[in-house]
Amino acid sequence: MAKIKTKYYVVWQGRQPGVYASWEQAQAQVSGFAGAKFKGFSSRREAEQAYQESYEQFAGKTSRPAPKSAEELERLGVQTHAVAVDAACAGVPGPMEYRGVWLATGEEMFHRGPYEDGTNNIGEFLALVHALALLERQGRTDVPVYSDSKTALAWVRQGKCRTKHERTPRNEELFRLIERAETWLRRHPVRNPLLKWDTEAWGEVPADFGRK
Repeated sequence: MAKIKTKYYVVWQGRQPGVYASWEQAQAQVSGFAGAKFKGFSSRREAEQAYQESYEQFAGKTSRPAPKSAEELERLGVQTHAVAVDAACAGVPGPMEYRGVWLATGEEMFHRGPYEDGTNNIGEFLALVHALALLERQGRTDVPVYSDSKTALAWVRQGKCRTKHERTPRNEELFRLIERAETWLRRHPVRNPLLKWDTEAWGEVPADFGRK
């Protein structure tokens, strides 16, 4: 496989799978390794998300398209009477924040963080549960919630944040939020439709923090 001229690299199959910040580091894991699976991405966040999913979902795909307007999304069949969520993490791990926005207007519904020593997947999970809790409180359980994280959507459906990230004194506040979110899921059946945002077809999720 040819060298990919991007900043961050995911190695799904190699000597040591993971996310790497340079081609030289990634190359050491895949060079001469039979059946190596890897790909470059333009941002750390995008690479971290991809690592949680399968190589086949990204093989052959190019950079993400630009965000689309609400009118364009409606023409593509997207339900714009909906909420979109996203998270951002400066490092692996690092300070993490998350938010939700109304698709139709782009207005921010909530924004929390940054929290110390977090991960993007944790943020995506918390953002989904936060949106669900607010919508239930408002009696709007018919409003869909979009996320571009397959991992976070699965965790919410399972009612459990299955992160492998270690709990430490630095991220104690964050793990208390995780426990609170899991408790909410145990006590409240999810009624809102949870939908996967199709970034390739629809552009960047509108809740994206725009730091790529």
